[in-house]
Amino acid sequence: MDDRVQVTISGGIADVRMVRADKMNALDAAMFEALVAAAKRLGGEKGLRAVVLSGEGRAFCAGLDMGRFAAMKDKGGNGVAGGEARDLALRTHGIANFPQMTVWGWRQLPVPVIAAVHGVAFGGGFQLALGADMRFLSTDARMSIMEIKWGLVPDMAGTPILASLLRDDILRELTYTGRIFSAQEALNYGLATRICDDPRAAAFEVAREIAAKSPDAIRAAKRLLNGLSVDPAVALFVLVHGFKQGAFTGHKITDFINAAGTDFVKARLCINGTDRAADIAAVAQNYMTSLPA
Repeated sequence: MDDRVQVTISGGIADVRMVRADKMNALDAAMFEALVAAAKRLGGEKGLRAVVLSGEGRAFCAGLDMGRFAAMKDKGGNGVAGGEARDLALRTHGIANFPQMTVWGWRQLPVPVIAAVHGVAFGGGFQLALGADMRFLSTDARMSIMEIKWGLVPDMAGTPILASLLRDDILRELTYTGRIFSAQEALNYGLATRICDDPRAAAFEVAREIAAKSPDAIRAAKRLLNGLSVDPAVALFVLVHGFKQGAFTGHKITDFINAAGTDFVKARLCINGTDRAADIAAVAQNYMTSLPA
């Protein structure tokens, strides 16, 4: 793992660095394995407050390693680690399959993740950056949904995240063409949080600010925002689960739904055509009760 991804933790902040600099941190089988393993390790790290994800050398991540395309030709699959042997239809990691966890693993971490992007973030490398809560880009950074160039679709969990960030027609244009776009365009599109002279230094500055806040509040906020950003319906279930665990002590689920607006929730959930917050809450409660502990 250390020859692909290195992890150090100091002051509650994890410094995660891709170190395959000679290949612009391209995603080969070992890099896939290392990224998934790093996210899994940090998920169980007590005292973790924030994560900074970056790449050494000339680029954040150039995308799929060219050797993976040779594997596709010789063995089949879709070019991801073990794709020729894995059944990618199987949800081996919750709602995700193995290669999707390269991206989704960072979104699932209970603490904020900041991607410090310089050079290029193409294809799978771009999707990896999308797994972060925030993306700080260098002035010369370039990005692309490049999968179309290789006859692939962006299926490493980036697409549902993009759908919550991008206007639909822009998402389609970038997906269909694979066009390379600049840091300024990324900022205009809402894909970059900020443009920095030194994105890694800026990421650590914000990470330290986050680390100084209430860890319980930060984690609860991420659970809520994860649900809202990808599917507002899921946020309701996240909230219910939070209430069951006492994460939102002093409030009631019905109070939240009424405050948020029944029409908003109803439009997204469409549960039996109901327009009553209490009914929606009851359905959500029943759903959560049916899930495994």
